[in-house]
Amino acid sequence: MQKQDRRTALKNIVTGTAAIGAAAILPGLSSGAAAATPKEMKENTSGALKGNINHSVCAWCYAGISLDELCQFAKKIGIKGIDLMGPKEWPTLKKYGLDSPMCNGAEINLTDGFNDTKYHEQLIKNYTEMIPKVAAAGYKNLICFSGSKRGMDDETGWQNCVDGLSKILPLAEKHGVVLVMELLNSKVNHKDYQCDRTSWGAELCKRLGSENFKLLYDIYHMQIDEGDVIHTINTHHQFIAHYHTGGVPGRNEIDDTQELYYPAIMRAIAATGFKGYVAQEFVPKNPDKLASLQKAIQICDI
Repeated sequence: MQKQDRRTALKNIVTGTAAIGAAAILPGLSSGAAAATPKEMKENTSGALKGNINHSVCAWCYAGISLDELCQFAKKIGIKGIDLMGPKEWPTLKKYGLDSPMCNGAEINLTDGFNDTKYHEQLIKNYTEMIPKVAAAGYKNLICFSGSKRGMDDETGWQNCVDGLSKILPLAEKHGVVLVMELLNSKVNHKDYQCDRTSWGAELCKRLGSENFKLLYDIYHMQIDEGDVIHTINTHHQFIAHYHTGGVPGRNEIDDTQELYYPAIMRAIAATGFKGYVAQEFVPKNPDKLASLQKAIQICDI
């Protein structure tokens, strides 16, 4: 047998691939039409949602669109909740039969959090007032933040968070409310934020030892700071109560203009047995913002 050189081998591969492609035309398409790729098939817009993911969306990403309009559209396309809403917005959500999967309104801000004891008095007051309101409204998750390090080492941050959160966790447990600390990147968007790695948040969960303290795994933020998204989800899923999306880089659409493949990430989340919510938290570049939202739901509908 005559030895093949690399050029001949590549030519044979190309010829074989073309033959396979010609034979793979989908039913109903003419021989001149291009077959759908696996990704295009995954993003097929037809039919009802599959129900393997509970979908939510963050209202702040849709400037210029009223909450009523967003709720109406969410209801239409199968979204079940609106994220980061407080007591003032809850009546609107209830009007449309939508959940509030991640409540807010007790935090001071993203930089002044539980890792600094000088904010504990205000935070404990805020959360003591808000936890019963969340429960009375029929909701479960209430967001919280570590705050910025300001030169603080990890150990001090953990100790301070445990000290502050331990004072309100009994109330959260009594009312069935889960305090959920968001993981944010400290590389691009939230410089100096302490809970910027999943392992840091997981260690805090272990130290608190309560099912009423969990993490919000923001896929966008954690892709920036640590990557390895699916492995991280598989390793730490027991500590995760909620997920946010976002295209990397830029926090825009989660389609093929960015580096993450969201269908695979959604399949990994579902495979852990997760029954909570995945909320779209990207800022649309498309002038038709609601069309981008609908496409994102279709991408994540695995």
